[in-house]
Amino acid sequence: MKFVDEAAIKVQAGKGGNGCLSFRREKYIPKGGPDGGDGGDGGSVYLEAVDGLNTLIDFRYTRNFKAENGRQGSSSECTGRGGDDLILKVPIGTTVIDEESGDLLGDLTELGQKLKVSQGGYHGLGNTRYKSSTNRAPRQTSPGQEGEIRELKLELKVLADVGLLGLPNAGKSTFIRSVSAARPKVADYPFTTLVPNLGVVGLSADKSFVVADIPGLIEGASEGAGLGIRFLKHLTRTRLLLHLVDMFPYEGNSAGDNAQVIENELLRFSPTMAAGDRWLVLNKLDLLPEDEVEERCQAVIDQLHWQGPVFKISGLASVGTKALCAAIMDHIDALRDRERADSELAVAENARRLQMQAEARQRIEVLAQARRQARRQKQDDDNDDFDDDDYDVDVVYVE
Repeated sequence: MKFVDEAAIKVQAGKGGNGCLSFRREKYIPKGGPDGGDGGDGGSVYLEAVDGLNTLIDFRYTRNFKAENGRQGSSSECTGRGGDDLILKVPIGTTVIDEESGDLLGDLTELGQKLKVSQGGYHGLGNTRYKSSTNRAPRQTSPGQEGEIRELKLELKVLADVGLLGLPNAGKSTFIRSVSAARPKVADYPFTTLVPNLGVVGLSADKSFVVADIPGLIEGASEGAGLGIRFLKHLTRTRLLLHLVDMFPYEGNSAGDNAQVIENELLRFSPTMAAGDRWLVLNKLDLLPEDEVEERCQAVIDQLHWQGPVFKISGLASVGTKALCAAIMDHIDALRDRERADSELAVAENARRLQMQAEARQRIEVLAQARRQARRQKQDDDNDDFDDDDYDVDVVYVE
């Protein structure tokens, strides 16, 4: 199934049913009076996070959704039936944004979580509601209100504890294959990973964490080069980022220069994400001569001025991966314990994630506007190149 992590849809709630204008007419009851009932409420539109979905492809081709209208009221003070709510199933991890205002409406991160995105119209009132001691035969009714209409942008961000960063061929997919049951594509050429992959790393029966691998970044990704930075948004939910560095790069650049490229791109994309917890993982050490390993690793650390934890591994040979996974599990457990003990810390962490998501949306929108401007400029240039004089035709009239 094709991986789709963005979709734009239009939702419309149902219209409320109109009130009924009716008077009682029964045998032997000469003065029946008003008996028009109210209409029914229009159905609302909900989004529900369900298990078993990992893409928004269902919303790529069907974009308009409408809930059922409420029925009109009827005589004998019968209320019209309310319209059925429309519940749209979305993957866990879906973010909902109002296209018009840009407001974040909700984040569906738990199984079964529901979010109302469009309110159904309120029902109209029948003439029974208007009777009084001075108005015994009212002919007033009210129509049902229109349902709310909204244009929404759905963004899917995978739910993972750990995210992997690195250039193409840094060994991210090989690392996931080494420590989990996930089997992403691995090959000896760049950009073998085209969509995010998830792997569950189990250390014991009750201890595990989820790792997310995204397509590799290249220099200029923050300006739209390569696959760009659209997949970086999937790392805004993670608790920890691992920066994997290929210590034996084949293209001729030094490992330190390659690592600096990722640092620069991450900082441009989201300063909040760049300031979060990140560990440096020096990979493919099995390809280096043993007497040069320490020297080359220290050169990368010095070039980056790295102050955080550093791990030296070989994903292919599974060297150092167990120690790395154990340290990750301890780090995640410590974070969870601190959040449970300090509610303010949990609130601050949630605010940090929202800030990262806001920076990601802003950066992606800037790139989208730049692309639209470039397309318009190209069209204008193509029109300017068209010269009517080049297509003059002499018309000859034959009698």
